[in-house]
Amino acid sequence: MSDRVPSARRWPSWLRRGPMEAVATLVIGAGVFMLLQPFALSLYTWSFLTTLSGTLMFIVVSKFPD
Repeated sequence: MSDRVPSARRWPSWLRRGPMEAVATLVIGAGVFMLLQPFALSLYTWSFLTTLSGTLMFIVVSKFPD
């Protein structure tokens, strides 16, 4: 018999896949909004990095347990 605790029990509830994927999706959406807005050049400047970080975050958190 194995005394291992399932990995889903060791993760805090806020660090599960669902909430973190939602945060990553919001970051991607913010990056796209920053890219498409016509008002502030500084937002446009940071839009690619924001979208890229949200995409990388989504890739990483998709491996988290449910």
